[in-house]
Amino acid sequence: MSPARKNSYFLTLAHRYHESTREQKTEILKEFCANTGYHPKHAIRKLNTLKPTHRPKKPPRKRGPKSKYDKPEVLKPLQQIWLTANLPCSKRLKAILPEWISHYQSEFGFLTTKTLGLLESISPATMDRVLKPFRINFTGLKGRSSTKPGLLLKHHIPIKTNQWDESKPGFLEADTVAHCGISLAGDFVYTLDTTDIATGWTEQRAIWGKGEIDVVKQLQDIESCIPFHLLGFDCDNGSEFLNWHLIRHFQNRKQPIQVTRSRPYHKDDNAHIEQKNWTHVRQWLGYSRFENPKIVPRSTSSTATNGGSFSTSSCLPQNLLRKNGSAQRSSNATTIRSPLAEEHLLHRSSLTQQKICSKNLRRTSTPLNSGK
Repeated sequence: MSPARKNSYFLTLAHRYHESTREQKTEILKEFCANTGYHPKHAIRKLNTLKPTHRPKKPPRKRGPKSKYDKPEVLKPLQQIWLTANLPCSKRLKAILPEWISHYQSEFGFLTTKTLGLLESISPATMDRVLKPFRINFTGLKGRSSTKPGLLLKHHIPIKTNQWDESKPGFLEADTVAHCGISLAGDFVYTLDTTDIATGWTEQRAIWGKGEIDVVKQLQDIESCIPFHLLGFDCDNGSEFLNWHLIRHFQNRKQPIQVTRSRPYHKDDNAHIEQKNWTHVRQWLGYSRFENPKIVPRSTSSTATNGGSFSTSSCLPQNLLRKNGSAQRSSNATTIRSPLAEEHLLHRSSLTQQKICSKNLRRTSTPLNSGK
């Protein structure tokens, strides 16, 4: 047998050899040695040098015990509660889960004791893992920016360079969200979105276009609905905010309101309201185009009643308290409370501070010789 024929015979036999069972490999090895005159050990080494490239690799087995949360009886209520609660993060979902389970059972039927135990013991990290395939269907959409810089009062309204006083409510961030679809041409509905820095209290109003008078009118309505006095107002550089109508509205009063603006093209300056634009506007109304002015009163009444009460009582914001550790290894301490509870706690704290101040004032105003 010539070397070329021997090599061709070897390649044909090697594929059969690697796809055969142990008993079949013995018969193939005997046939190969009889035809080529090779020693059995040399034939085995030669056949093993040709490894198959088309054999699929087995996926690596995950270490540790099998997860007890990847079950339909746990995933179904978890996904439904996450979707109904307006897509909260895992830490907020963990905090509100006990309150939502009873409502889920009244709507979709009772859960077993084992399922209730699993829902109570599931951690936020496990929630992120099991909800990851389900969350993909609700991400990836983006809106269009409709901010047109207002150059008229740019030098009259200062840029806010320091942080707001987060220890007391009353400092609002505001922005507008365009419901324009894929085109900014023509007239359509905007949502005026405001949020309080300290409590997370959020109010939305629908407006037709970005008229200066309509924006001021809706801000007056928002100011009448919030349960605290307005102390500061921060906005972007849009022309719907940088105008004389808004300046007169906030400055022509007994206690003028501080009006500031963010730096141009820096959305992180208004990070609080940018987050609310997604959670309180886009997740509810989406990215469709609203070009019928008749839906403005209905949308305004809906967001002022249902949306406001839902976001202030049932949607728990997560606030950063402090950062622990160094830059290489750090952990964050957070608190999760509803805006109603936050406003109540801040009100109690302010009352306590007033009592302490008045007590100190009485002490300092008492003469040293009053006991004589």
